Amino acid sequence: MTFRNKRAVRGGRATALGGVALAVAALLVGCTRTVDGTGAAERWSATKVAGLDITTGESGPRPGEPDTRLVAEGSDGGELDRLARNAVDDVQKYWADELPAAFDRRFDPVTRLISYDSTGPEVTVCNTGTAGAVNAFYCAPDDSVAWDRGQLLPTLNDSFGPMAVVAVLAHEVGHAVQFQLGSVDGQTSSIVKEQQADCYAGSFFRWVAEGNAPHFQLSTGPGLNQILATLFFIRDGAGTGFDAEGAHGNAFDRVSAFQFGFGDGPERCARIDDTEVRRRITQPASGQSPPTDEVTGNLPVDDPDSLLAMQETLRAVFDRSGARWPAIRQALSPCPEVAVTTPASYCPATNTVGLDLAELGRLGTAPERGEGGMGDFAAFAEVASRYALARQQAEGYPLTGLATAQRTACMTGVWAATIVAGRGAVLQLSPGDLDEAVAEMLAPRSLIAADVNGGGIPSGFARVEAFRDGFSAGEIAPCLEKYR
Repeated sequence: MTFRNKRAVRGGRATALGGVALAVAALLVGCTRTVDGTGAAERWSATKVAGLDITTGESGPRPGEPDTRLVAEGSDGGELDRLARNAVDDVQKYWADELPAAFDRRFDPVTRLISYDSTGPEVTVCNTGTAGAVNAFYCAPDDSVAWDRGQLLPTLNDSFGPMAVVAVLAHEVGHAVQFQLGSVDGQTSSIVKEQQADCYAGSFFRWVAEGNAPHFQLSTGPGLNQILATLFFIRDGAGTGFDAEGAHGNAFDRVSAFQFGFGDGPERCARIDDTEVRRRITQPASGQSPPTDEVTGNLPVDDPDSLLAMQETLRAVFDRSGARWPAIRQALSPCPEVAVTTPASYCPATNTVGLDLAELGRLGTAPERGEGGMGDFAAFAEVASRYALARQQAEGYPLTGLATAQRTACMTGVWAATIVAGRGAVLQLSPGDLDEAVAEMLAPRSLIAADVNGGGIPSGFARVEAFRDGFSAGEIAPCLEKYR
C-alpha cells in the first residue's frame, strides 16, 4: 500500500507479492505470438455460484474416458501431452457448438498442436527457439497451439492439479477464437487480447462445470478455486503496466475477466475492448509511480501510525449518521455469544474491533519473506471486514450467516475502492494490493468474506465476486441490497 505521509511510516521498503509465481508469469508474457508481416444481474443465492450449485465433488480427468485422436507434433507420448491433447479436444468441442450459437460463425479447429521441451534440444516454433521457453501460446501465422511439456505443464500440474493445464490451454484456444471472429489484429493491445482469452476460458469452464465436457469434470467449490488460483499464479508482476507489451493483467483483473465469461458467456467476452479495459482495469499504466513524498510497498500494519491511517479510511466509508464508531483495541477479548476471530474480531456487545497485533503483523508480511504472510493489504482488508460488521449492525442487519459473509466481502470491496490511488486517502492502493485480496479469499479460510464468527461460503469464486461487486459499485447500498 501507499502511505501519503512518509515521515509517519517506520521500516524499510518491501515489494508486495513475489516468489515463483512472478517468475512463471514473466515467462508467460508471450502467450499470443504473431510474426511481423458484465451481463444481467442475477439473484444471489448462498448455495450457488453464478447460478450453478456449489459442489465439492471430483475435479480433473474423467476416469475411463477414451483419449482423443488429436495428434501433437513433437510429443513424447507421455501423460502430460495426453492431458494437453484431451484438453484441447474438449475446448474445441465446446467452441464447435458455441461459436455458431453465440456469433453465428463456424469454428474451425486449430491446424496444428505442438509439444516441446523447454529443457531439451532447441527447436523452432512460431519462428522462436524453444530453449528456456517455459510457455504455452497460440501462433496466428500457422494457426497452432504449442505448449512446453518440460517445465510449464509439470509445474502447473504439480502446483494446482491437471485442471490448471486445461485452464492454460483453454486460454490459448481462446486466442484462436479471437482470430476467427476477426475481433483482434496487429493493432489490438495485448491486455485486450489476454482479457478476452481469460474470459473465453471462463465460458468454457462453465460448460465443464455443467457436466458437458467428455474428458473433464469440475466442481464449483474447490475445483473452481484451483482454476482461479492458477490465474493468480500466472498473473503479471506488480511492476508491469497494463499497457506494456505482453501484459496479461494482474490477478484481480484476470479473475474478473474469467468470471465474466463463466457467468455471462462468450458474448460478454467479445465486448472487451480497449475502452472497456481502460474503464475497468486496476493494473496501473507503465511508468506510473507515486509522488516522492509517498512510501509504497509493504507497510508495517502493526505500526500505530499505519493503524491510525487505516482507521481514518474506514471511518470515511463506513460512518453512518447517528451511529457510534466502533473502537479499535489492540488486543482480542472474549465477546458474549460471538466467536473470537484472528487477527481481527468484532464484538457487537461492546462495538469494538479487537486486534491481535502479532498475528496481524505476520499476515501483513510480504510473501517472499517466508513468514507465511500475504501482504499489507490482505491484513488491512481483514480489519476492514470486521469494521464493516459494525456498519451492518448499525443498519440492523444480522451478523451471522452466509449472506452476512458475502455482504462483508462486498463492503470490504467498497472500502478498497475508496483508497484507489489518486483519490486523496491517507492510505492508497499500490500495484499488487488487490491481488493480495484475491489470494486471501481463495485460501481455505477467508476473514474478508466471513461473518462475525468467521464463517463463510466455501467458494472462493463467490467470495471474490462479492468483493468485486463492492469495488465496482464504490458504495455500500448495492451490497446491502444484493446480499440479504
